[in-house]
Amino acid sequence: MDRFRFFLTWSVVISMDSALPGALCWGKEGHYATCKIAEALLSKAAADAVQQLLPDYAEGDLASLCSWPDEIKFWHKYHWSSPLHYIDTPDFRCNYDYSRDCHNAQGERDMCVAGAINNYTSQLTTYGTLSDERYNLTEALLFLSHFMGDIHQPLHVGFTGDLGGNTIIVRWYRRKANLHHVWDNMIIETAVKDFYGSNLTLMIQGIQANISDIWSNDVSTWERCSTNKNASPNPYAVESIGLACKWAYRNATPGTILSDDYFLSRLPIVEKQLAKGAVRLAATLNHIFSSKMVDRQIAII
Repeated sequence: MDRFRFFLTWSVVISMDSALPGALCWGKEGHYATCKIAEALLSKAAADAVQQLLPDYAEGDLASLCSWPDEIKFWHKYHWSSPLHYIDTPDFRCNYDYSRDCHNAQGERDMCVAGAINNYTSQLTTYGTLSDERYNLTEALLFLSHFMGDIHQPLHVGFTGDLGGNTIIVRWYRRKANLHHVWDNMIIETAVKDFYGSNLTLMIQGIQANISDIWSNDVSTWERCSTNKNASPNPYAVESIGLACKWAYRNATPGTILSDDYFLSRLPIVEKQLAKGAVRLAATLNHIFSSKMVDRQIAII
């Protein structure tokens, strides 16, 4: 689809300044955490490919660019990409179906976060082949990395009627907010401030420790792709709408004051979703690029 092909420009360097840890506003902190954790889980082949695809100004840090798709989605030139960040599901059904739900407002199929993950994964499989000139694989890498984070934020697979919680106005402690923003940013921001000394790196290290310890028996299940493909976004979307119904929407009606009870019970969900997104991003990139390395070795032989 031509709509998926566009090109990085040096103007992106300016917008990327706000994506770095010191200027973080799964907003930017969530995407940075997902990609930073994933980087540490990459195989050598995948890490080498990622380094080759990143622009020089990233200085080898995938996480520093993982918010790029959010930076450009409102630009006129790239406005078409906005529907790729989420999936709207029927109100109160708490289920997801790709054929029913993966489309934009004009009804164009595959224009949702699950469709985008499929598309950019497919593009990256051309890496190292004659076909890779058809695509901008740097952009494919950044989009895939970002969208793997988005699909694990429960309200990015939310109800159509409230735009994934965007029209549900609540108070986060004393601050007015919408429910989607609470899950995108405020739960993480509050946790970083209250539990990690305003240091996102410490939160990332805590999640990494849980992956190695508390969740270690679950990691192989998270990585598994039931369809035997490079990525399996549909099960991720099913998980997210289930969590949205059970945790995000619950006790969060318009005008509700969300404070300690909501925050402390939802933070473990957020941290685990960040972990799942990271593990699955790394597994996807490892599968793509490790297989490419094998293909190259066979070709040399």
